[in-house]
Parts: sequence; structure tokens; C-alpha cells
Amino acid sequence: MFDIVIIGAGASGLMTASQLPNQKICFIDKNKNIGEKIKISGGAKCNITNKYLNENFYLGDKNFIKNTFKIFNHQDLLKFLNKNRVYPSVKEKIVKGTYFCSSSQDVLNMFKKLTSFCTFKMATEVIDVTYLNHFEITTNKGLIKTKKLIIASGGLSYPSLGATDIGFKIATKFGHNIIKPNPALVGFTVQKDQFWFKELSGLSLDVKITINDKVLEGSMLFTHKGCSGPVILSTSLYWGKGQISIDFAPNKDSYLPKRFKKAIQNLTFNIHNYKFSPAGNFGYTKAEVTKGGVDTTQLTSNFESIFQKDLYFIGEIIDVTGELGGYNFQWAFSSAVACARNI
Repeated sequence: MFDIVIIGAGASGLMTASQLPNQKICFIDKNKNIGEKIKISGGAKCNITNKYLNENFYLGDKNFIKNTFKIFNHQDLLKFLNKNRVYPSVKEKIVKGTYFCSSSQDVLNMFKKLTSFCTFKMATEVIDVTYLNHFEITTNKGLIKTKKLIIASGGLSYPSLGATDIGFKIATKFGHNIIKPNPALVGFTVQKDQFWFKELSGLSLDVKITINDKVLEGSMLFTHKGCSGPVILSTSLYWGKGQISIDFAPNKDSYLPKRFKKAIQNLTFNIHNYKFSPAGNFGYTKAEVTKGGVDTTQLTSNFESIFQKDLYFIGEIIDVTGELGGYNFQWAFSSAVACARNI
């Protein structure tokens, strides 16, 4: 019998265990190695947090997010990393205020060290979870028993890295409402009227995008499928259906490339307010994260289920999703620490 079983050996799960060195902890993960998503993030440089951190960069319950950051914010994370000899620095090029590590491997090595006391059941699939005075987890490699269970299994993005819906299935089994999951931080496919985007494949422009009451600025990339780039990825977080507006020349001295001018010469539109409705997005295989997830109104401020004591949900599986720029790793770590402190 374990004190704690953590389903998912990713950012939030590893951080939780690192805070609980006196507990008997077991990880269950479908992958062969820990932290598969950490490894590839930020072009293997791990975009780990953002110096402008606040709840307004997130989709989800603002108060719930704000209170979590009161427990553990970006400064706390940087102190924790520095203490463990990981020294991220701000690189403004892609998204303002983003902290990158020199290598994702530094973060993985840190967590390997900090969780060396844990048992790891890797390449193991969870089939079912039941509760009778303790949790019994049925896996493809046998039964595992535990007093407390933490679901840190992430969302549905990157199925190639072993993403599954097991966390949502467990949440539903214990009475939780799931806010409909959707791909987020992902490019848009376009309708016929925007097929001129495809002629510009490979070109990027600094633009300003307005969606509902949000204004986002950054680089947009035209692709053979539609559009992508940092500002589009963050826009996808707030788009469900309907129009978005693009200002292709947000600065008075904006220089528009010849290729762009040529593509639009036969079109009539206001370059400061080009409105269009995306056809859809590039889907989970290209999405960096999943928006939606376990309803936060059914969790305590310590991420414990209100329906089942000793059952916790942390990280990406919850209905809290950040924009591009280190915000989602910060959420993974903050939710983990809030959960661990309660335990």
C-alpha cells in the first residue's frame, strides 16, 4: 500500500512528489520515460514561466487561479529552480517575459534527483480506479493500492506522447463535471475567403488580434493550412466559433512585405481590421495544450475533489489554461505545490 499514487509523471506530478519526500509515493505513467512533454517544450529549452504572470493570461475561473498563485507564483518557482541549480533567463523574442532554461534536460535531471525516493511504474496503463477505504488502481500490469490518489495525467494534446483521456474517465466516475476539452495553443485552418493565406505560406508578420474583449499582439505565421505563430496560438485559447479581427499593420511605421501586398492587391479590406472566422484548428496532434477539463467549482482550493476525499486533480487536466509563454508550466507547478501543501 502506497501513501500516494500519482497518475502522470509530467510537470505537475513530479513537482508534487518533490515537495513530499517523507511519503511513500508511486508514479504510474504510460510513457517509458518521465517528463516527455517537458523534454520537447520550448524547442527543448523549456519555457518554464513568465515574469508578467497573473490570472488574466488564463482561461478559467480568475479567482481560483489568483488564489493558487498566492500560494506559489513565478518568483517562488524561480527560487525553487535556482536552489536546485536550474537558472532560467528571460527571452523576449517569441512571447514577452518568457523564462527559458538553457536545456529541458536540466529540468528533467532536477526532477529525477528530487523524486529518486519514489517508485516508478512506467510504460504502464491505468484501466480503472475504485475506492473502498482506499484506492485500488487496476493497470495492465496488476493492482496498485494507495491511501491518496493524485490525477496529473494532463490533457489530450500530443497523443504521440501517450496522452489519453483516463484522467477525465476517473473524474467522471467520481461525479465530476468535465468542461468540454478542446485543442488549444494551436493553429487555425481557414475558409475559402482566406485561401490567400496559403499563398503566403512561410511568411510571418507582427500583428494585433482582437477576439471578444481580448487584444493580443505578436507574430503571425501564414501556413499551407491557414495560420499559426505565437499570437495565433494564444488566440486559439479564446476562440470557440465566430470572428476574430486582425490588424496587419499595428504600428504606424509597420512595413508590409512585398509578398503580402501582392497577395492582397485584388482584395478589398481594411488592413487594420481584417475580420474572419477560422474554419477550425489543426487538432490535438498539433495542439500544445488542452483547454477545458475538470470543473474547478468541484475542487477545493487545495485541488481535492469535493465528492471524494483524498482524490486530487492538478495541472492541465483542470479547466485552467494559459496563453503561450510559460504560463502552462507555471500552472502545473503552482497547482502541484498547492496540492502538496495540503497533504
